[in-house]
Amino acid sequence: MSYIIGAIAPVVAILIYIYYRDKWEKEPLRKLLSALALGALSVIPVLIVEIWLHDLSFNLPLSKRLDAFYNAFVVAAFTEESFKFIALLIIVWRSRQFSEKYDGIVYAVFVSLGFAMVENIKYVLDGGMNVALTRAITAVPAHALFGVTMGYYLSFARFSLFFKRRNFILALLIPIMLHGIYDFILMSAEPGYFIVFIFYLYYLYKVGFKRIKELSNIKRTPN
Repeated sequence: MSYIIGAIAPVVAILIYIYYRDKWEKEPLRKLLSALALGALSVIPVLIVEIWLHDLSFNLPLSKRLDAFYNAFVVAAFTEESFKFIALLIIVWRSRQFSEKYDGIVYAVFVSLGFAMVENIKYVLDGGMNVALTRAITAVPAHALFGVTMGYYLSFARFSLFFKRRNFILALLIPIMLHGIYDFILMSAEPGYFIVFIFYLYYLYKVGFKRIKELSNIKRTPN
């Protein structure tokens, strides 16, 4: 039971933070829980596709570095962020609750952390509390920060007067890129990768909090 709590605790902490940064009009808890649940359910199609893509790589003549690239960007990042994106669109794209720019970040993080919660439980049950502590400051916040980026661009796609299509595409492509780089650094395990990973994690935190601050300070979206 302590492992389950250890796996879920960082998810809950981040969700509370994101929820209370919504200064102007809180989102309905029922809607947020639906986003969290749909994110968790997205694990099922993700696993199916990832297993298929991973098996496919056995027939490809890949070097160690290319194999890391394939698994990081295609198997993990593309698959996971694509299904999160689909879940996010199902939840909010046509919803009247999506009424402010910060709402995009809120719902995207709830979807992302629904997925991350299930993934984290699996890893913590396999690896114990040391894994829980490590992932509490790395993988779980990273999923949230990928969600921040997804929601950031989706909000501009929804509410901005210009570049709607470009921002809609970026809402998927930028999280894939960020997620892929994150996994590639770890999977490639090149000399000095740990230092690179720390700096990259700092970059994700810095940019993510900047985007949260930017959109949470906007009271109304332009008509």
